[in-house]
Amino acid sequence: MGARPSRRRLPADPPIALDALPPELLVQVLSHVPPRALVTRCRPVCRAWRDVVDGPTVWLLQLARDRSAEGRALYAVAQRCPPNSEDEEEFPLRALARYCLRAPLGRNLIFNSCGEQGFRGWEVEHGGNGWAVEKNLILVPGAPSQTCFVTSFEWCFKRQLVDLVMEGVWQELLDSSQIEICVADWWGARENCGCIYRLRVRLLDMYENEVVKFSASPNPVLQWTERGCRQVSHVFTNFGKGIRYVSFEQYGRDTRSWVGHYGALVTHSSVRVRIRLS
Repeated sequence: MGARPSRRRLPADPPIALDALPPELLVQVLSHVPPRALVTRCRPVCRAWRDVVDGPTVWLLQLARDRSAEGRALYAVAQRCPPNSEDEEEFPLRALARYCLRAPLGRNLIFNSCGEQGFRGWEVEHGGNGWAVEKNLILVPGAPSQTCFVTSFEWCFKRQLVDLVMEGVWQELLDSSQIEICVADWWGARENCGCIYRLRVRLLDMYENEVVKFSASPNPVLQWTERGCRQVSHVFTNFGKGIRYVSFEQYGRDTRSWVGHYGALVTHSSVRVRIRLS
């Protein structure tokens, strides 16, 4: 049998090291890395990579890849109203990086909205026998947990302060008039006891001064009339410049002054930021 002819292998091209790429190509490559990996894995590699991650271009490239209507609108606003670099002293991580990491648009910015973690994240004032957490009496659609906060026979108060900038919405975006802040709350009563419920949501500036507010005072639910949940909602638009915080405040009590927890039930509270498409 004849000898099999040998195949000569061509020498492989040496791999190109990323640190040899010019800056304009390096930023294109790194823009495909997920945001968290960019910050935690890529940024510490070397000074050149750190400069890319700390700069705006890599994050603008990530925003530009979202071709949804919301994504295109956000990219246009980001180019027109970029974050102010002077804010870096207060927030070392650049605002665009924080936005991509936190992904605030459309996300519920209220922490522990249903009481699944007790009272974590809430400032609480107890009246009567105080607030309690229990299972929902009926299904609340879309809730992350079928649990609720319940009030007692004297006024109970609960508040959560949402820092929109720390959640990833940079200040210039908030000031652009392209942002809407949507708030909602679910509340209800037991069948055997009436209740009173109040909601107040205030938009505050950086010094926590009130700029604009929304209040809801539905009619009290009477004893033996119904057992169910209903939703209160509001959309803040054209609220001007300087907004930084959302103060989400709930009040409730029963109408019979019964010992225990027979007052208003509240759950699935939400604060969501969205971009206006028109």
